[in-house]
Amino acid sequence: MLEELAAATAGGVPCAAATIVRASGSVPRPVGTTMLISGTGIISGSLSGGCVEAAVVALAEDVLADGRPRLESFGYSDTDAFAVGLSCGGTLEVFIAPVFPGTVPAVPDAGTPCALIRRIDDGGGAVPLLIKDPAEATPAGLLSAHGPALASMLGTDPARAAARLAPLLAAGRTGVVELGGRQPGGPECDRGSAVLFLESRLAPPRLVLIGANDFSAALARQGRLLGYRVTVCDARPLFTTPDRFPDAHEVHVQWPDSYLRGEAAAGRLDARTVVCVLSHDARFDVPALAEALRRDVAFVGAMGSRRTHDARLAALRAAGLTAAELAKLHSPIGLDIGAATPEETAVSVFAEIVAARSGAAASGQPLRAVSGPIHPINRLHAS
Repeated sequence: MLEELAAATAGGVPCAAATIVRASGSVPRPVGTTMLISGTGIISGSLSGGCVEAAVVALAEDVLADGRPRLESFGYSDTDAFAVGLSCGGTLEVFIAPVFPGTVPAVPDAGTPCALIRRIDDGGGAVPLLIKDPAEATPAGLLSAHGPALASMLGTDPARAAARLAPLLAAGRTGVVELGGRQPGGPECDRGSAVLFLESRLAPPRLVLIGANDFSAALARQGRLLGYRVTVCDARPLFTTPDRFPDAHEVHVQWPDSYLRGEAAAGRLDARTVVCVLSHDARFDVPALAEALRRDVAFVGAMGSRRTHDARLAALRAAGLTAAELAKLHSPIGLDIGAATPEETAVSVFAEIVAARSGAAASGQPLRAVSGPIHPINRLHAS
């Protein structure tokens, strides 16, 4: 949405940006979700899948008319549940602010990490601050590069804000940072009080597909749709061509274990990386899995029958992998949904990937078979 926000203002049309800055209970979208309402009536994005949009649009029209930001709460109760349509049981706090041409910094190309800091209390009219290198942010670095801009946004010494913002920037987090407030024995609100909203944009997570076949092609399509940067790797040049994998961002003809080793050495495999081994060939599978399971990645899965899985485990044990490393392997890969075609298998595989990355918040069971919030705040969307 950062790109759309910058594009909207670059087009010379005022708009209002409505952003979820706090959420609790069962809510459809995570903190950081933004909807844009242009002065010409064009709406981009959604905050709740239809629950509160009409009320937000009405407020956005007021914001555009008087130029004053608003922080509104939409919650559930017997009396107001259907007044705005939020009947799911959760609570949303939405910051709605005018965005005028020339007031949003130029945002880097999609895929480049960055962060936008906005003030969402009474000083919400302050110019947003763009951070282009969030992963390297330190308090001293923030003050050196952005001290004057932070001071202008806050109206006071920015050192405390830099100390609070730096670790969140480095972790790629999105959320609210509250500064100041009532101090014990002090005034009701000190001069440095402010509420900042930090919206981080990480580089896309990686999906590395080992094996050049129809299942990899289907997973590449699904992965790209879900926002992954997709790589296909196989040692066979006849099968491993860009034409066969138009949805992949990269296609590499290389022994997979060698490729993974090189990517790890270059720092391009991280805790958000997903590795799926689909080659059905022990010459490729076992060395690639050994490399992947020894790394700190989000998910490692392998396709194959139960007999293949047992043989693969034996080979990995012989290669020296520990019980803890082997426990990270998702094999046979996918959830049991009756998938048959490569496209159905891709749905099955990504269902398991999403569930695994969501952690304990996800049961993997049909929603009708479980209780509790439908939209739990989980670690997948925490940042």
